[in-house]
Amino acid sequence: MEKRKFSVGKEQVLGMILGVIIAYAITAIAFIGTAIAITYTNLSEAALPTIVMITCVISVMFAGFDASKKAHKNGWAWGMCAGLVYAIVFITIIIISSGGFVFDGRKLLLLALSVVGGGIGGAIGINFKKR
Repeated sequence: MEKRKFSVGKEQVLGMILGVIIAYAITAIAFIGTAIAITYTNLSEAALPTIVMITCVISVMFAGFDASKKAHKNGWAWGMCAGLVYAIVFITIIIISSGGFVFDGRKLLLLALSVVGGGIGGAIGINFKKR
């Protein structure tokens, strides 16, 4: 039985980093739009946790999609790695800005959704590339 190898090259890592940067750009744009909507409409701040989760999942799917474009195979794995990097950076920013380390269910959900969303984006991206 032949073992499959997961090769890590400079091009793939740079593709993953670029995907995460693009995901953060998408996140920033969505958060600015949300802030404007909260300021000038009836949108309640109670909707923020849901908006943050949806925005992060969509952004990380783009990160996974973009990360898998540089991969020759295992797009789902590259997407999951991009999702993990995105989530770790995002959670670190949350911890620093809140002034303390509290790992609650929302952060765990964000981590899980980011990894799964990145994997889905990576699977779509690697198959989209072949067409």
